[in-house]
Amino acid sequence: MAHSYVSHHHFLASLLLTLTTLSFVRTTYPQTNTEFIRSSCSVTTYPRLCFTSLSSHATFIQTSPKLMAHAALNVSLSSAKSTSAMMTRLSRSHGIKPLEASAVRDCVEELSNTVDELRSSVGEMDRLRGSNYEVYMSDIETWVSAALTDENTCTDGFEGSAMDGKVKVLVRERILAIARLTSNALALINHFASLHG
Repeated sequence: MAHSYVSHHHFLASLLLTLTTLSFVRTTYPQTNTEFIRSSCSVTTYPRLCFTSLSSHATFIQTSPKLMAHAALNVSLSSAKSTSAMMTRLSRSHGIKPLEASAVRDCVEELSNTVDELRSSVGEMDRLRGSNYEVYMSDIETWVSAALTDENTCTDGFEGSAMDGKVKVLVRERILAIARLTSNALALINHFASLHG
């Protein structure tokens, strides 16, 4: 009887320990993913933006540098697409100066290139494995760098005193936001490449 009591007590103690451990793992696992994102973002130029733009993707990213770079590319692509649509509407709106409308149209063209380059990078990231790794990685880095150049070129058309006003401020803010996301994505891609190399 005493033996039965001891083994029953031992069973309850180990069950309690197991449940506690499972509960701990369940509550800390997403925290681990979030901490991974926070620490990985330290390699970027804009770590706070990096964390806020990627923390909602923690379940997808888990603790994978590749998935982190992939998510950063997708976030950048999504931002570029929505800004491109907004700029297209802006270029057709009444009340903006002809010079501004022309600069906005040029910017829409640059953003179209950005979207294509980021989309190609996302596609290549999906194929990133095996013997062609270096070729794919080089393509991705080239496309993301080109996207960043296109974004910066977009704001060049808004230089000068003739461009003062709400349109200039709006465009610069939106393009700066995409450029920062793209810069972060490039840093995360380079970081992932350095781990693989």
